[in-house]
Amino acid sequence: MTALELKDVAKTFTMHLQGGLKLPVLRDVSFAVRPGQCAVLTGPSGAGKSSILKLIYGNYRCDEGAILVRDGDTQVDLATAAPRRILAVRRRALGYVTQFLRAVPRVSALDIVAEPLIAEGIAAAEATEAAAAMLRRFNVPERLWSLPPATFSGGEQQRINLARGLLPEHPILLLDEPTASLDARNRAVVVDIVRERKSRGAAIVAIVHDEQVRDDIADVGVDVTRFATAA
Repeated sequence: MTALELKDVAKTFTMHLQGGLKLPVLRDVSFAVRPGQCAVLTGPSGAGKSSILKLIYGNYRCDEGAILVRDGDTQVDLATAAPRRILAVRRRALGYVTQFLRAVPRVSALDIVAEPLIAEGIAAAEATEAAAAMLRRFNVPERLWSLPPATFSGGEQQRINLARGLLPEHPILLLDEPTASLDARNRAVVVDIVRERKSRGAAIVAIVHDEQVRDDIADVGVDVTRFATAA
């Protein structure tokens, strides 16, 4: 049984500021990920790795093909699903950790990390306790928890971002450069969490440029250059 499968997915961008120029970027994207498996997307910058994650998450709509996601006992094609259905799948089944923290002004780091659990209906006290445990795991000093992350260093913001994104346990997890800006100690934390999630049945698609991290978490590599196309 697959948790996630892409079948013959294609994407073309329209450059509206350049007279509607069509820019084909991906074609025939096909791969599958089973529960407990991590697929790492490989290829040079600009090959389309992040675009594939955005297609899976529904930030981009594909032009052709199917993106099949397991949502409980059903399979949903996100390529054709209505926006409301995509949002429901995200809440229940699909987590996405991007490279950047979208810090909310004047909201504390602890509240930012806890918010996804509270949005799922978990009591605020329980969510805050879980968020604190995750912040400790990522070695964020407790003196920073009550402060808004907008003024934190890049590495500190990335750890807040990871703590927030990895706190909910989604069956399918998308990771876009999760170890960027991290030192060796916190890269090891990411590797440990990915291994734990795989052991509990999560299906993971990741973009990782660090070769050691890639070797530590990958069960299969997907070479995106096979799917890239020129304009």
